[in-house]
Amino acid sequence: MTPAGAVGAERFRAYGPRHIDEIAARYGLSDEVRETVRRVSLVLPFRVNAYVLSELIDWQRVPEDPMFQLTFPQRGMLTAADEEQLAKLSADPADRLPLRDAVKDIRARLNPHPSGQQRLNVPRDPAGAAIPGLQHKYRETVLYFPGQGQTCHAYCTYCFRWAQFVGDADLRFAAPDPTGLLGYLDAHPEVSDVLVTGGDPMVMSTERLRGHLEPLLKVPTVDTIRIGTKSVAYWPQRFVTDQDADDVLRLFERVVAAGKQLAVMGHFSHPRELETGPARRALARIRSTGAVVYCQAPLIAHVNDDAAAWSTLWRAELAAGAVPYYLFVERDTGPHDYFKVPLARAVDIFGAAYRTLPGLARTVRGPVMSATPGKVVVDGVEETGEGSFFRLRMLQARDPSLVGRPFRARWSPDAAWLDELEPAPGTPRDLAAAVWGTAAPGPHTPERNRT
Repeated sequence: MTPAGAVGAERFRAYGPRHIDEIAARYGLSDEVRETVRRVSLVLPFRVNAYVLSELIDWQRVPEDPMFQLTFPQRGMLTAADEEQLAKLSADPADRLPLRDAVKDIRARLNPHPSGQQRLNVPRDPAGAAIPGLQHKYRETVLYFPGQGQTCHAYCTYCFRWAQFVGDADLRFAAPDPTGLLGYLDAHPEVSDVLVTGGDPMVMSTERLRGHLEPLLKVPTVDTIRIGTKSVAYWPQRFVTDQDADDVLRLFERVVAAGKQLAVMGHFSHPRELETGPARRALARIRSTGAVVYCQAPLIAHVNDDAAAWSTLWRAELAAGAVPYYLFVERDTGPHDYFKVPLARAVDIFGAAYRTLPGLARTVRGPVMSATPGKVVVDGVEETGEGSFFRLRMLQARDPSLVGRPFRARWSPDAAWLDELEPAPGTPRDLAAAVWGTAAPGPHTPERNRT
C-alpha cells in the first residue's frame, strides 16, 4: 500500500444553502439559476464540496451539465405551484412558520420512504420495540445505518434517501452504536451479510468507522460486510490524502484478514466521476486492501439517460478493476417525475449499452426496480399474438421462494415503476399478490399510496 501524501492536502469543506451566493459569484451562476437552487433547496437537501465544484462540473454547460444536474436542485424538481408558494413565503423573513409548514407539506407529498421502508423493513426486539438504525428486507441481508454516518460528502439530487438529510428525526434511520445490530444478529443467524449504509459511512473518521465495523468481525454468522459509499466519486481524498486515509485502508485490511468478504459498493452515476486522477488512485488503494468494489447507480433523466454514458461508465469501472453490478430504475420518491425514465426506454438504453461491453463487464444487471416485494429486473420485451409484454424476474425478494421467478406485465410506453404496470393474463396468483397486492390482473393500489 503506497503511503498517502497527506502533507498539505486539501481539507474537506462542505457548501450548503447558505453558500449559494458565494458559489454563484465564483462560478457565474445566473440570478435565475441561483434563485431556483435557493427555493428548491428549502425542500430537497443541497450539499456540495470544493472537489465537486472544481473537478466534476463543467461550468460552461450549466445548467444542462450532467454533474450540475446531479448535485444542484433544478427547476422542475418541484411543481410550479410549490415553487411559487415557496418564493412567496420565503420573501417574508419575519414570519417563518408558514414557510416551515409549507416545506413539511411538500416533503410529505414526495413519498419520503418508498417501498415500505418504515412500515415493512424495521425489525423489532423481543419486546416489540423498533430497533433504531436497522432495516431487514431480505433474509440474508441487514442494512445498518450508523448515526454518525448519516450525511454525505455531497448530495445527489435524485437520492432516494433524501429524507435522511432534512433534519426530521421521524424520517431518519440512525443507530447510536452497534449494540442493537449485534443483538439482532445473535437472534438471527440466517443473516450473513451486513450492509453499512446511510448517508455515507465514509464521512466518518476512521476511528468512528472502526467502532462500527470491528464488532462485526467477531460475529461468526456474518460472512460479508458491505459499505455503501459515494465517496470515491465525490471526495476520493478520503482514501488518498485525508489525514486518516492510510488508517481507513488498514481497517479494510483488518476486515479482510479476519476472513470477512469486504465489498465496497461504489455509487457512480456518470463517467466523469471516474476520469480524475484522485478517483482512480482511490480505487486502486481500496482494491490493494483485498476489498472488492462493486458499482451501481440509477438511470436518471438529465444525467445519464443515454447508452453511450453507461457503456463508457461500465468500461471505466472494469478498467479500474471494479465490478459493474446494477443499473437501477430511479425510485418513486423525491423529484421522481423530473428524473424518471420510462421502463420501455430504460430497456433500450440498457440493451444498447450492454451489447458494447466485453464479457468481463457483463456482470451488470438491469434495469432493476428495488420495489416493495424485492428487486425486479426487466429482462426485455416480448412480442406475442396477445400483444407486447415486459419480461420480468425477481432477483431478490422478501419471500425467498420468489427469487428467480419469471413473470410478465403488459408493455407500456410510459410506465416508469412497478405499480404502473398491469400483470399479464395468467400471472401466478402468488406472484401477482406479492408484486401487485392482487391475485388477478386489474386495478391495484400504487406502492406510493399504500398504507
